[in-house]
Amino acid sequence: MTADTDATDAGAAATDVTEPGATPTATDTTVTPATSAHPGPDAAAPAARSGRRRRVGGGLAVVPLLAFVALAFGIPALAMLDGAFTVKDPVTGASSYGVANVTASVQGAYLTALIGSVKLSAFSAAIGVVCGLLLAQAVVTSRSRVLREAVLTASGVLANFGGVPLAFAFVATLGNSGFLTRRLDLTDKGWSLYSFSGLTLAYLYFLIPLMVLTITPALEGLRTQWREAARNNGATNAQYWRHVALPVLAPSLLGGFVLLFGSAFAAYATAAAMVGSSIPLVTLQIADALAGNVLVGQENVALALSLDMVLVAGLVMAVYLPLQRRSARWLA
Repeated sequence: MTADTDATDAGAAATDVTEPGATPTATDTTVTPATSAHPGPDAAAPAARSGRRRRVGGGLAVVPLLAFVALAFGIPALAMLDGAFTVKDPVTGASSYGVANVTASVQGAYLTALIGSVKLSAFSAAIGVVCGLLLAQAVVTSRSRVLREAVLTASGVLANFGGVPLAFAFVATLGNSGFLTRRLDLTDKGWSLYSFSGLTLAYLYFLIPLMVLTITPALEGLRTQWREAARNNGATNAQYWRHVALPVLAPSLLGGFVLLFGSAFAAYATAAAMVGSSIPLVTLQIADALAGNVLVGQENVALALSLDMVLVAGLVMAVYLPLQRRSARWLA
């Protein structure tokens, strides 16, 4: 009986040994529980908590910026709206809400000043866009790194040079007794710095450098493959700019125009120091209304004029934003 048992055990052991290269049978394979490729709930919970902490941390980091925006822009905007629609009775001094100030801001001399500011800003911005584009294109295509850095550095400085120092520089150079005015006899040729064209020239001094800084990154985003493809298809340089480059740059150019328009539209110190009230501008009218130089008690009309400026800027931005999304696909 012992021999039979030993033989049986030996046979079982022999069946457990698989020869090299032999295919194991169903009895030889060991079934191992399958492991899921997706982590279970216990493994996913820490990742979810980490994601929530990152989102909360990012939200807290934005709180100082939102607080600054609320203090620097929100409170003044609310004060401007409140004052623009607050009407005071000249007899009793009682205040009430109405649209008398807003109505007055779009009539008479105020309307003339608003239109004058729009014309001056649009004209100077259009010239600044064209001249800035040409100068930026020359800088981008230049092989001289020194020239590129010098132009961009100078543009950064000149774009922030304005106000009374700029007005004094132009008066000393192109005023009635300015250096170039006397040397070139510009007065006899009909030149006057204290005019619409003279103020436009002064504005271009800081608008063109600002456009160079704005459009240079967009020009660098134009791919050389586009020019080469246009050239291989027989397109001239003018056709390339008309059908390829300018359509892609159009939103960036319009964005530059909006930026230049806003800078010229809000400029005050240069015009006040150079031309005074000889040219009707809305910023000068706001200053006169706040100071009571023309009429006393027109402070709320000045706030209504400020509201008009905000509306004009908003209309210009409404045209720019849709085109900016269109160009993002090409310059990304």
